[in-house]
This record gives sequence, structure tokens and C-alpha cells, in this order.
Amino acid sequence: MKLRRSRKALSPVIASIILIAVTVAVSIAVAAWMGALTFNFMATEQGQITFMQFTAGANGVITVTFNNTGTTKITLNTVYVNNVVIAPASWAAYVGGSTTASSPATVPGNTGAIINVTTTVTSGYQYDVKLISAKGNTFEYTGSAPS
Repeated sequence: MKLRRSRKALSPVIASIILIAVTVAVSIAVAAWMGALTFNFMATEQGQITFMQFTAGANGVITVTFNNTGTTKITLNTVYVNNVVIAPASWAAYVGGSTTASSPATVPGNTGAIINVTTTVTSGYQYDVKLISAKGNTFEYTGSAPS
């Protein structure tokens, strides 16, 4: 019995090259898709309180300098002073040097904000200020009111 060989078939070398090319193309497409997903989910808030200034008195003011060092906007929802929630009416944020106050405050990426917190400030006491974002991140700073 004689086996017939088809002369129109692909050689094993050509078939291997095509298989490798298809595999590489699919892996590049999957990597690009996963990279886009990771980039969207990995957008983290990066901010810090860099300075606090105090005005003593029963209606004192703690002036907080906050910088958004990331590229994602940060919405500041809640302010705590010494673990006590400050009512939204008692704090105002001035974002990017604008004169309009807003509470809650949205600080765009690479932008600073000044937050004025109206509370009782006693000279010589230490104050712990926490800013809580809409995503639940905490930005904290501790400072002492001058004597």
C-alpha cells in the first residue's frame, strides 16, 4: 500500500512561525487590555498636609495647608480635630487660590488647598487634624498652637 502525500500542505517550519506570530499578537492584545484595567483601578489619592497655622480663641481658626501631590482629584468630605468631627458649616476650603469656599472640597491633581477650620483653639495645646476623602483615605497632621 502506498501512502499519498499532499504537496499542497504547509511545511512544519512555516506552520510553527504562523503559530508563534498568532500567540505573540494575542498576548500583546491581552497585555494592553490588562494594562488599561490596572491603570484605571490603580488611581490612588496622593496628598499631604504640609502646614498648620493657629489663631487662638473661642472662635479660633486652624488654617491647614493641603497639597494634592497626585494626578487624581481628591474630594475631602470630613474634617476631624482631635478625633471630633467638625460640622461642614465650620470649615471651608479655598482650592487653587480661588476665593470661593466649598465644603466638601474637591482638590484637582497637583493643586493645593487652604482649609480654614473654625473651632476653639487654646494656646500651647496640641491639635491632631485629619482630613477624610470620599474614597476613605486619611490625611493627618499634628501641630501645637503657639503659647
